[in-house]
Amino acid sequence: MFVIGERINGMFKGIGDAILAKDKKPVHEMAELQLAAGADALDINVGTRVPKEERVAAMEWLVDTTREVTDMPLSIDTVSLITMRAGLARASRKGKGIINSTTGQADKLEAFMKLAHEFNAGIVGLSIDENGVAASVDAKLEIGMRIIASAMEHEVPVDSVLLDPIILPLNCAQAAPGIVLQTIAQFKMLSDPAPRIVIGLSNLSQGASERPLINRTFLVMAMAAGLDSSIHDPLDEELTNAMVTAELLLNKTIYSDSYLAAYRKSKQVR
Repeated sequence: MFVIGERINGMFKGIGDAILAKDKKPVHEMAELQLAAGADALDINVGTRVPKEERVAAMEWLVDTTREVTDMPLSIDTVSLITMRAGLARASRKGKGIINSTTGQADKLEAFMKLAHEFNAGIVGLSIDENGVAASVDAKLEIGMRIIASAMEHEVPVDSVLLDPIILPLNCAQAAPGIVLQTIAQFKMLSDPAPRIVIGLSNLSQGASERPLINRTFLVMAMAAGLDSSIHDPLDEELTNAMVTAELLLNKTIYSDSYLAAYRKSKQVR
């Protein structure tokens, strides 16, 4: 399971304050904590408190600051093409970048796929197009095919594409998780090699009272359906334990009585 840590995000107060003050210490600490807890990549998002005209510079600062402590992949999280280019350019100086994200809307898909090719970056493709978030399995698959076709056209390896079926909050779209589970299984049949599948797990439980329980239960279900990657909080120990146990039950790791400790040790020696 490829874990993208979600916590270097200006929407979290501590990181938002650090970005505004250009204080590197909280960013370094959060990067190191997430990696030690098992993150394989770090999502980088400057948030909304930074004025729009300053977000390119803020993204460059945030990526450079994170790169001071790790060369693991960085997921550049912005809807702005200009800010994305700036972040990818900095991330790619040491290690790999991931575009988070593009939609299936034709003009955006074209522009972001060109960036993925230019920077040899991974790319997250959302099940969204001109009509909004795709609501049905068939609509999500159609957008997924469009994204895969664009990747091939722009010589972006299919295994660098992460399709995101979009998980909506449970408290306002209770049927959505079941649709996403069906979509994950069918996304795997869109190409050979199969694209990878990612979800933004925390979106599922927004506004719900049992957020940790909802998140870890769905993560296990999605893994059984074929999920490859998740953007979530790796500092949630119970969530990590559920994820590692699911990998064991799916025969993706070798059993030992100390399998949880072995997982954490393997992450700390990277």
